[in-house]
Amino acid sequence: MTDSPTPVPPAIGLPAIGLDELDRLIREGVPLVGSFGIVIDSLGAGTIRLRLPYKDDFVRPGGTVTGPAMFGLADVALYGAVLSLIGRVELAVTTSMTINFLRRPPPVAIIAEARVLKLGKRLAYGEILIFSEGDPAPVAHATGTYSIPPHDPVTIAVSGYRSPVS
Repeated sequence: MTDSPTPVPPAIGLPAIGLDELDRLIREGVPLVGSFGIVIDSLGAGTIRLRLPYKDDFVRPGGTVTGPAMFGLADVALYGAVLSLIGRVELAVTTSMTINFLRRPPPVAIIAEARVLKLGKRLAYGEILIFSEGDPAPVAHATGTYSIPPHDPVTIAVSGYRSPVS
């Protein structure tokens, strides 16, 4: 009996916003988050991978990364994933977000991988996994909904997500 290969999902198109433009928007449009030093590692249509470099400011008693830093990273990750589908719609805003802290992250950089699961006319829903750099087991899982103001129609289908972390 031979193992059949895992099917590779088809490409789903290019992001509707460029990496450099999104980076500028994060840094200039939301100065608090911009001051975090977040780095965009990759951007696809409906997906994004961000890295929050380690800073002593992000550590809480017990020597772990603080929850607000992880929550902020999760929020901006979902924002980036949504904009990757709809383009520069700056007034897209978080309407709800829930985060579950799964285990204690050590004081190292943290990685967020976000994907949009459902994109409608007015709402987008997605999930975010957060990892400690160098560790494939997630330290947090978040889900969130973004409200989308009127904008040009979206023509990219959301499908075929594959996590780069195995």
